[in-house]
Amino acid sequence: MARRLNSQEPGFDNAFRAILAGKREVVREVDDVVASILDGVRSRGDAALLEYTKLFDNVQLFREQVRLSVDEIESAYSECDRTAIDALKLAARRIEDFHQRQMPENLSYTDEAGIKLGARWRPLDAVGLYVPGGSAAYPSSLLMNAIPARIAGVRRVAMTVPAPNINVDPLVLAAAKLSGIHEIYRVGGAQAIGALAYGTETIAPVDKIVGPGNAYVTAAKRLVFGVVGIDMIAGPTEILIVADSDNDPSWIAIDLLAQAEHDVASQSILITDDETFADQVASAVQDHLVTLNREHIARASWENNGLILIIKNFEQVPYLVDVVAPEHLELAVADPESLVADISHAGAIFLGRYTPEAIGDYVAGPNHVLPTAGSARFSSGLSVLDFLKRTNIIECSAESLRTIGPAAVTLAEREGLHAHARSINVRLNGSISDR
Repeated sequence: MARRLNSQEPGFDNAFRAILAGKREVVREVDDVVASILDGVRSRGDAALLEYTKLFDNVQLFREQVRLSVDEIESAYSECDRTAIDALKLAARRIEDFHQRQMPENLSYTDEAGIKLGARWRPLDAVGLYVPGGSAAYPSSLLMNAIPARIAGVRRVAMTVPAPNINVDPLVLAAAKLSGIHEIYRVGGAQAIGALAYGTETIAPVDKIVGPGNAYVTAAKRLVFGVVGIDMIAGPTEILIVADSDNDPSWIAIDLLAQAEHDVASQSILITDDETFADQVASAVQDHLVTLNREHIARASWENNGLILIIKNFEQVPYLVDVVAPEHLELAVADPESLVADISHAGAIFLGRYTPEAIGDYVAGPNHVLPTAGSARFSSGLSVLDFLKRTNIIECSAESLRTIGPAAVTLAEREGLHAHARSINVRLNGSISDR
C-alpha cells in the first residue's frame, strides 16, 4: 500500500522531506559502461555503433540499414490507422499553435548614453532527437520535441530510435513525418547519443540533443554535455494531486495511476483534507489496478512510491507543493485559482476537476517534457527557447564611449587587467583621424 502521512502528527515535515529525498530509481553504476561506449563511438564511428547495437539491442544492422529511407517512412505512415493519424494531426496543430506564441522578439534600443544595445535570437543549426523505442513507443513525445525545434527554425533535426527486429513503430514514424523529420536512424541507447554528439561516417554530429531515455541514455547525455547541449537530466515521472472530497474518488485514483503506469520508479502523491475521501481513493486505486494492462508496473510504483498526505486545511497546500516542486500538479478543488497564485514551483499545473494531467500529455498544447525530481525549483519545461540562442549586440560611438569608458577603465585597473583598461583608454585618448 502507498504510504500515508498526516500533517498534524509530530515529525511530519521531516518524514515528508525524507520520503522526497529517497532515491526512486534503482542505483546502477552505469557511467563507466556508458563512458566506454561513448569512447568507442567517438574513436571507431559506425563500426562501434553497429557493434553496440548488436551487443545491447540484439539487432544486426549493416551500415546501409542505419538510416531509414523515405519510402520506409511513407510506408509506415500509410499503415497507420486513420483515427490515430487524425489524433496525431490534432495534437500537432495544438502543440504548434501554443509554441508559435513562445517565439521571442529581438531587442534593440539606444540608451541615455547614446549606446546602441540589443539582443537577437537565432535557431540552432542541428538538433538530435532521441525517441525511445524499446519497451514502449511514444509518438506524442516526438511531437513535443520536434515541433518546437521546427518552429524555432532549426535547419536539421536528426532522429534516433531503437528498432527491435529492425522495425520502428509505424505511429512514431508517422509523427516524424507530420513533424517534418526525414533524417531518421534506427539506433538507440548510449551509442546513439554518442553518434549524435561526436558524429560517425553515417550520422553527422549535432549541436544539441533532446528527448527522454533510460538510465544509459540519460547518463550518456550527461557525459556528452559540453560537447553538445542537452535539454535536461530527466528522472522518473511524477504527479501531485490536490483534491477535495467533492471529487469522484475513482477519477482521482486513475489520475494517480496514469503516472504510476509509466515506470516502477514513478511517483504519485495525493494531498487531501478528508481522510475518508483518502480511503475511498486508495480503494479505487485497487479497483483500477486489476484492469490495467501495465498493472505490474503501476502496482509496484504505487506500493513503493505512492504517498497520501492528510492535511488540516488547504492553506498548507502552497507550502507543500513548493517543497515537492512536482513535474505535474493537479488542483482538483472548487477554486484552484485561489491556490495557484501562491504556488511557485511546478512543471505544469492542471486546474479544476475536468483537467486530468493526461490531457496535457497529448493534445492540450503546452509541452509535456517537464522538469522532474524537484528541478522545477530552478528549471522549466521544454519550449521553443530551448532551440534558440540569444546574442547580445553593443555599439558605441566615440562620444558614448567617452561617457561610460572611464568607469570601465577604473574597474579594469582595480581588477589588475591592464590590457583591458588600455584597450579603452587608447580610444578615449585618441581617434582614428589622429594616426
